[in-house]
Amino acid sequence: MIAVEDEVKIVSGLKIDIIIAYVQRYKFGHEIDFVPPITGIHLAAITPKKHLVRVFHQQLESLDFNSNADIIAISFFSGFAEMAYKLAGIFRAKGKMVVAGGPHVTFCQEEALIHFDSIVTGEAENVWPQLLDDVIDGKPERIYNGTPCDMLSLPTPRYDLLPSAFFIKKVIQATRGCPFLCSFCTVPSLNPGFRFRPLEHVIRDASYDNFRFWWQKKVVWFWDDNLTISRPYIKVLLKKMIPLKKWWLTQASMDIANDPELLELMKESGCIGVFLGIESFGKESLRDAHKGQNKAENYRNAINEIHKMGIAVMAGFIAGFDHDSYEDISSMAEKLMEIGVDVPFLSIMTPFNGTPIYSKLSSEGRIISDRGWNYYNGYNVAFKPAKLSEKDLLLAHRMLWKKAFSFKYSFKRIFRSAITLRPGAFLLSFFMNSFYCYKKLRKNHPADACNL
Repeated sequence: MIAVEDEVKIVSGLKIDIIIAYVQRYKFGHEIDFVPPITGIHLAAITPKKHLVRVFHQQLESLDFNSNADIIAISFFSGFAEMAYKLAGIFRAKGKMVVAGGPHVTFCQEEALIHFDSIVTGEAENVWPQLLDDVIDGKPERIYNGTPCDMLSLPTPRYDLLPSAFFIKKVIQATRGCPFLCSFCTVPSLNPGFRFRPLEHVIRDASYDNFRFWWQKKVVWFWDDNLTISRPYIKVLLKKMIPLKKWWLTQASMDIANDPELLELMKESGCIGVFLGIESFGKESLRDAHKGQNKAENYRNAINEIHKMGIAVMAGFIAGFDHDSYEDISSMAEKLMEIGVDVPFLSIMTPFNGTPIYSKLSSEGRIISDRGWNYYNGYNVAFKPAKLSEKDLLLAHRMLWKKAFSFKYSFKRIFRSAITLRPGAFLLSFFMNSFYCYKKLRKNHPADACNL
């Protein structure tokens, strides 16, 4: 009797393949990756259970071009748009319905509609089930405009659909949105406002343990834009996290260093790493980034306060703001070591559609119109810099990358982490810095877009 009911459910539903598109950004790509994006497994989770879903991460696994799916759903950001369009063409030629969503689709709707049968803009939760019902009825719309989700009844992500090559698998989301208005960021327009999930739902997802390896059970990666913005919410959440005895990571603002109670709760609840969007050492460049809350003279003290809790500091830096010179960028590697960053993330300023920096550069005629979307991957130059040429900006970033991830600096960071950090945080620093050493051995550096 159960088997018959299950068969009826399958017949009445759709077969859906969700693809997270990817274009190789390093010369030799990746054999493994540290953590998956939450997008695909979240979309699979909010898909009504009568449908059958598969998720493919193009970065790490082969796609099924002979799929028997009724719908191919592709999610991507601008740097991977050309690949997404190529995939759409292949699947549509096979008679498949192809739909798309993500930041690029939201801000480039007319272009996306050339390549896809339907698109989902904004947040998908409120429109994705309707799209699927419309497909079953044979009357799909061209555009589904998602609205901000209330975050009240989101299911656990479909971790069972992740490939084995992801080192960490437990990615969860407690909050959505960010109150800051960074010039290079699409979050305020893509995910407006700041919203919370019920605490018991977050704890449920953090407690999920159906993974193969102990570290996949142990480590929780919060896929939040700024988890610690609401102090009352985060402090209650962390108190509830303490009994779980997990290790966790997230993004946050540097002002956490000024809140001893929060730092202590982060330590007690198992925080092993926090990502800070530091962006630049230059006062004028920080103004370009709309990061007035960051003060370069406070970086070292802030990181020291976080290190006192034994927590690793991952930090993002962006090269190419209007006040950046070649010397400002190329000298950043030494400054990163001086302030104590454990794992740097280094990118080139990229004017994504939907950001204030895009509007500014577009109005000034500084977007390079003949450079395709492959240039929008964070490692290439898609605009005309103010103080140096496009070629010199690329060279400065490549020089910074080579210096910051040299064996010398990577080993220094590992040694410092062994002295400063707690075991879980040290393992994080050791793994990530060793990974960059491995890249260095293979000469696997960021690839130029023209050579992709």
